[in-house]
Amino acid sequence: MRRFDLVVTCVCCGLLGYFAWHAYQGPRGYPYREGLETRLAVLEEKHEGLKAQREFMESKARLLRPGSIDPDLLDELARGKLELAKPTDVVAFTAR
Repeated sequence: MRRFDLVVTCVCCGLLGYFAWHAYQGPRGYPYREGLETRLAVLEEKHEGLKAQREFMESKARLLRPGSIDPDLLDELARGKLELAKPTDVVAFTAR
């Protein structure tokens, strides 16, 4: 009976060691999780940047709605699209 208990204990310890090793070093182990956490941090940072950009664009679009058109913004956008300037404007050329 003692021999059977020893064999069962060894087999259980072997299985426990096998699963513990795979939990730590396997393809879905701790290094993989750390990589996922790093990727998550990068994607959250990118999401915050895109969210800020979206809020900025929504605020500009809100200024162009028919009920609340900002004359300065409308003038700036029209000049930019039509590439026109007033005679009193100072124009700076940049290389594209």
